[in-house]
Amino acid sequence: MFPDLPPGARVALLQPGSTPYVETVVGLLAAGVFPVPLDPHLTAVERERALADVDPVLVVDTPEALASLHASIPPARRHGLPLGRPMHVTSGTTGRPKAVFSGVLGEDAATALLQEERELWGFREDDVNLVVSPIHHSAPLRFATGTLLAGGRLVFAGAFDAARLTELIATERPTTMFVVPTHLHRLLAHWDADGAPDLSCVRLLAHAGAACPPDLKRRLVETFPPGSTWEFYGSTEGQFTACRSEEWLQRPGTVGRARPGRRISVDDRGTVWCVVPPHARFDYFRSPGKTAEAWRATAEGPAFTVGDLGRLDDDGYLYLDGRREDLVISGGVNVYPVEVENALREHPGVVDVAVYGVADAEWGQRVCAAVVGTASVEDLTAYARERLSPAKRPRTWRFLDELPHTPTGKVLRSALG
Repeated sequence: MFPDLPPGARVALLQPGSTPYVETVVGLLAAGVFPVPLDPHLTAVERERALADVDPVLVVDTPEALASLHASIPPARRHGLPLGRPMHVTSGTTGRPKAVFSGVLGEDAATALLQEERELWGFREDDVNLVVSPIHHSAPLRFATGTLLAGGRLVFAGAFDAARLTELIATERPTTMFVVPTHLHRLLAHWDADGAPDLSCVRLLAHAGAACPPDLKRRLVETFPPGSTWEFYGSTEGQFTACRSEEWLQRPGTVGRARPGRRISVDDRGTVWCVVPPHARFDYFRSPGKTAEAWRATAEGPAFTVGDLGRLDDDGYLYLDGRREDLVISGGVNVYPVEVENALREHPGVVDVAVYGVADAEWGQRVCAAVVGTASVEDLTAYARERLSPAKRPRTWRFLDELPHTPTGKVLRSALG
């Protein structure tokens, strides 16, 4: 099977995470063939649309198909040099999902891509990476791949369960993990009730994917070994920053400075742009128009954006203010949900919050907030009045037991409006 796949071909993978899965990803990339990791729980309509967009030569959607493909890849190639990045499909928050395509890289560029991750995160042969998030997402697959290629071992937690994850930490003694803030919140709540495991084995815990509430961030730093916790800001398209939690303590709210080899700028509309080295560039597969919209020429080289809004301080630390597609325009005033959410999260009676806009005959859009916690409407209204200008104050409050999230921890605002 494997020798018949030409360089540049796509192979769709719709299976849960496992070491053979990650070895298959590496083996395909080492031959210049592009794995397309997809959620195995896609509905029939979602699957049909995704497969039509990436036009795979092979669809691997059963354990038997994965085992067969894995067996057809020579063992050495399963740990070979990836000649590109997996073709991940974006979440499609602005419309139809887009497949991010690196193209086949030459050996020098491929080596630079591998070394960049290894030098930043320090992957080594004695690492044990506990895979917490679904493997079809880019961040957990990057950490798993980096560990595998350094000679380390992978442990898969499966569907998130705080008790199961706690047991794995105690028995498998992982050295690295990638999580999202939702995972952290649930883990710490479980540990408060039943006790925390020995975390001295952890040298790297990285989180991303959603805003981390300040109180949760401080607890993270207190709970895990000193110097072990990081936040990074990135997207399916590329990586922007990395930030030790100790830096965050000095500059609360930052997502860090540009990663090595990158240059970040913010234009006059607040849009964040990032210049990346040649090995980190991408196209949207068979979408030249969308690709052109994402890139612009700068004096330092081509820069891309995913529409995020932010600001840089004098030392180059980036602070995010939201996404352009999340923008709420109320009474002619631009309201960025992240700014309002960050203010409300400081209330002691708020566990989680999501801000969104709904159509309003008078205001154009009305600012709304969905809240998880014990605070009352009166408490929150008074709190917002003290901290937010009139246009930014929610006019409608909803109280939920839990916010709707994607598997990567991002709030599904579309399910709230």
